[in-house]
Amino acid sequence: MTRLALIMAMQVEAVPVIAALGATTVPPPTHLGPLPGRLYQSNRDGVDVTVAVNGIDPRHGVANIGTQPAALTTWATALHIQPDLIVSIGAAGGWAGRGAAVGDLVVSDGPVVYHDRRIAMPRFDDYGVGFYPSLPANRLAAALDAKLGTVTTSNSLDETDDDRRMIAANGGDAKEMEAAAVAWVAEMFGIPFVAIKAITDLVDSPTATADQFDANLDIATARLARAAQDLISFASATPLTDFGS
Repeated sequence: MTRLALIMAMQVEAVPVIAALGATTVPPPTHLGPLPGRLYQSNRDGVDVTVAVNGIDPRHGVANIGTQPAALTTWATALHIQPDLIVSIGAAGGWAGRGAAVGDLVVSDGPVVYHDRRIAMPRFDDYGVGFYPSLPANRLAAALDAKLGTVTTSNSLDETDDDRRMIAANGGDAKEMEAAAVAWVAEMFGIPFVAIKAITDLVDSPTATADQFDANLDIATARLARAAQDLISFASATPLTDFGS
């Protein structure tokens, strides 16, 4: 039986996915120590699915977005569930100049990268970018009616000029805040990884990113809910080795 772990940052992103999958709350793995995340599970078409959400920061009272909680949630889920595939699924920005539109779905193609870790030292420069492997997934992308693209990660909602240069150098198509951290942990455990991102905002639009995110979140989360259902249908009939061509 295939076991999937869907790693999500924000509860508001996850609610439509959880509802679409009919997932129910399960107790956290307390033997691993204090963890901020929440777990939901379902079984559909013979696929065991765990949705792991990063939870709420107890001091600031906001969603645990960014790479630190993403890495922690992924590590705990990998230990507790031992999934066959780890998926970073959530919202992202895109570029109209690269053909993106709000509501588009992007599946990671090739390595997932960072665009804000600049370490100008031999070997550390590549370490900073990461280049974490992603499962070849062109057949999956076709099944989800998604585009293939490079997913690029930072811990900031906006970007600096240096970020823009790194994004351009790596051909970024979906800009977000968790995938590279999730992919790093997946590689550590030797578990295949893929990212699935729905576009909420256009980075090259004159409208502020936060305003676009708020205005378009419902569009993106509805797309993510459908994508999660289609992912499970595809995974139930297709071995991981056949997600690509």
